[in-house]
Amino acid sequence: MSIKLELENISKVYKDGDSSIKVLDEVSLQVKSGELVALVGPSGSGKSTFLSIAGALLSPSSGRLFIDNIEISKLPPSKLTEFRLSKIGFIFQMSNLLPYLTVKDQLLLISELTGGQTTVANQKADELLERLGLTNRKMNYPENLSGGEKQRVAIARAFMNDPEVIFADEPTASLDAERGRTVVEMLANEVKKRNKAAIMVTHDKRMLDLCNRVIFIENGRLTEK
Repeated sequence: MSIKLELENISKVYKDGDSSIKVLDEVSLQVKSGELVALVGPSGSGKSTFLSIAGALLSPSSGRLFIDNIEISKLPPSKLTEFRLSKIGFIFQMSNLLPYLTVKDQLLLISELTGGQTTVANQKADELLERLGLTNRKMNYPENLSGGEKQRVAIARAFMNDPEVIFADEPTASLDAERGRTVVEMLANEVKKRNKAAIMVTHDKRMLDLCNRVIFIENGRLTEK
């Protein structure tokens, strides 16, 4: 399996007047294709900062980040947005669907942003929606979907640009245990089938058996158990 995501001695320090706060302390991690890695830790442990840096939304104070063997810090700002659109998929705690777009149009918008061909995009959107059991909901608007359905749409949307890495931030927080497990099972299956890499931040220990590895973060340091 190839390495899709690599963090090498990443630190993040915030200045607070004359003092400084180290949120991440030289963390290193590799995630290979086909892997779903859970990231767990208490509030204030650095999970959000870690995810923001790994997802190329925030620059580290030191260290290097590689996605698909490309070092992010060497990309000019003008290329970074394009890189995120083409290489990274995000799934958030709340599905963050656009209320004025149908289910299928949520996916087609991603293709438009990345300059995809209409015919190919239509076929891809239909395939993803079928795999996630949403074919009969593709013309519905978000207000007519259940919480579980919204998160499944969010998963489909995250895979629409065929990214190399997926980041999921508490994707089951708004769901009951059964629907939450279904969503994570679908995420794990898509990651494995498509040889992608994924990191999922979660507080729900009932989902950990669905992940290939579990990484703990506390006081800005990573440990694997």
